[in-house]
Amino acid sequence: MPLSIYIIEDEKPAQDHLIRIIQKVIPDSNIIGKVESVSEAVAWLSTHQPDLIFMDIELSDGKSFLIFEKTTVKAPVIFTTAYDQFAIKAFKVNSIDYLLKPIDEEDVKIAYQKYQSQKENAGFPDVHKLLATLQSPKKEYQERFMVNRGERLMTVPTEQIAFFEGEDRYVYLYKRDGSKYIVDYRLSDLEEILDPKIWFRVNRSFICHITSIKSMVQVSKSRIKLSLDPEAKREIIISSENSSSFKKWLNQ
Repeated sequence: MPLSIYIIEDEKPAQDHLIRIIQKVIPDSNIIGKVESVSEAVAWLSTHQPDLIFMDIELSDGKSFLIFEKTTVKAPVIFTTAYDQFAIKAFKVNSIDYLLKPIDEEDVKIAYQKYQSQKENAGFPDVHKLLATLQSPKKEYQERFMVNRGERLMTVPTEQIAFFEGEDRYVYLYKRDGSKYIVDYRLSDLEEILDPKIWFRVNRSFICHITSIKSMVQVSKSRIKLSLDPEAKREIIISSENSSSFKKWLNQ
């Protein structure tokens, strides 16, 4: 049975572009409706439920989050957005997928694979958790780290840090002058407290500052090799799964 898809997008060119990609990436699908406003979506969803919704955040009569306040949405949602990094982090935290505009074929393919995986395994996330995160006060990020050299304690401002590296059971802070210190954080902890506009976790072992990137080389169709300043002792490869997010981070 074809996958029924509903599109909520207020820009006709963007709507047509998305439909063309969906028809190519998900050939066994049926676009059962497309609307441009919150009010139209609320009216339709009050009596229909598709298998999957692609939903723009900024609509002609307000943000699409209003739809969830006015009617029950049972279908999983893939958001399309040009939103700021704080909002994008909220999507990631709540395991809800999003597509950054301009949308390309690979983005839709990855989002559809995630939809299939959630359908087969853990089920779909709760959109209301996303809304609660977005309505929380804007987060403040770490400005400095306390480290020790022997018995001496010192603070390192984040603007002096080039990258963090996880190795064995330790995480090291590397300053721009090449000196390094052990910090009492996991890389996953650092992802939560560093500003995502200027920091990016490039792989399992490294989080780098945008200004520490010295060069980037495409090593395959979708993998990227990074060189940092100061030079890291290990090769840094961004996987094909992470390269799309990395490019969008660079391009914000």
